[in-house]
Amino acid sequence: MYIELAVFALFVFCYSLVAGRIDRAAASGPIVFVVSGFLMGPLGLAWFEASITRAELRVLADVTLALILFIDAANADLAVLKRQFRIPSRMLLFGLPGVIFLGALAAAFLFDNLSLFEAAILGTILAATDAALGKPVVTNKAVPPQVREGLNIESGLNDGLCVPILLVFIALAIGSGGEGGSTTLALTLVAKELGIGLVVGLGLATAGTWAMRWCHDKGWLTEIWTQVTVIALAIACFSVAQSLHGSGYIAAFVGGLVFGFRAREETHKLVLAAEGTAEALALLTWLVFGVAVIGQSIEYFTWEMLVYALLSLTLIRMLPVYLSLSGTGESAASKLFLGWFGPRGLASIVFAIIVIDKGVPESRFIAMVVVLTVFLSLVAHGISANPLANLFGKKG
Repeated sequence: MYIELAVFALFVFCYSLVAGRIDRAAASGPIVFVVSGFLMGPLGLAWFEASITRAELRVLADVTLALILFIDAANADLAVLKRQFRIPSRMLLFGLPGVIFLGALAAAFLFDNLSLFEAAILGTILAATDAALGKPVVTNKAVPPQVREGLNIESGLNDGLCVPILLVFIALAIGSGGEGGSTTLALTLVAKELGIGLVVGLGLATAGTWAMRWCHDKGWLTEIWTQVTVIALAIACFSVAQSLHGSGYIAAFVGGLVFGFRAREETHKLVLAAEGTAEALALLTWLVFGVAVIGQSIEYFTWEMLVYALLSLTLIRMLPVYLSLSGTGESAASKLFLGWFGPRGLASIVFAIIVIDKGVPESRFIAMVVVLTVFLSLVAHGISANPLANLFGKKG
């Protein structure tokens, strides 16, 4: 255990020394850690064992995703959001259902072993985009602010919105919904997931920021412990909502919005330590993904899976997003840019684990498709992020 910890710590230390250079290069941090994890895993140097369980991977991915959603929301420019909400609202209200529909249709056509509801499950899992993998784009000042904020808000909300939809399809796939109760089940799940997540995020973040300000004014909150409170608040928003059977992703993102609104100009300073923690956890997650997931999945990949993964990253995502932005005044280049940068990552991995845990008949097959798509997304979006963002910025 200590040898593995030593290897990981030294690897992270070396990476941190050149992280700024890598951020400007073609290979992103996630690519470096996934590939390194694979090379250091059982099929490579065997420095790490692929013994992590699904539960352990899910906890790690959940905590990481909760922190990232909270931080991204806190750093969101609400002034720009108020002026430019038409982009994320169109993408969420019209683009997201279109992505799920096309994804389900393509899965049903390519995979004979999947039922209609299992195809819909796969389409839903891969409709969720990753705020973390899109970070090089949403932080690149060369990209127009309305596009950056649009992608930031969309990637922060769409995984939370996919949760109740995913649960409905899971229930239908395993036969627990029943024909007559399917509509009622869907409405109940949507209201419960979104409602609880919204209430928990608003309530905890409001109470938490008030308590932080009050204790700071009393001189009780030290500079060191301020760094811990933000991390704890983000994880609390997520975990409390999850424990109440709500959407922790919605709670974390809404909580971050509230925190950023109340902290105002102090936001960046307050979340700086949380950002560092989230980055480290994300890279640890991708290292584990390379060690324990990619190496064990390669032998199960098929050409049909590859075709579907490529379609998911291109046509299935880009066409609905392009159509959803009709009438917004965005250029064709802007629509294509927004459609392309929908990277798949931690949320899709967590959703795949949920499907396996629920006992969906073809859950392992679905998970293999998700793993391949996420891996290709890491490479394609990681390599193209900075070059395309700079090119789009010059044209804009």
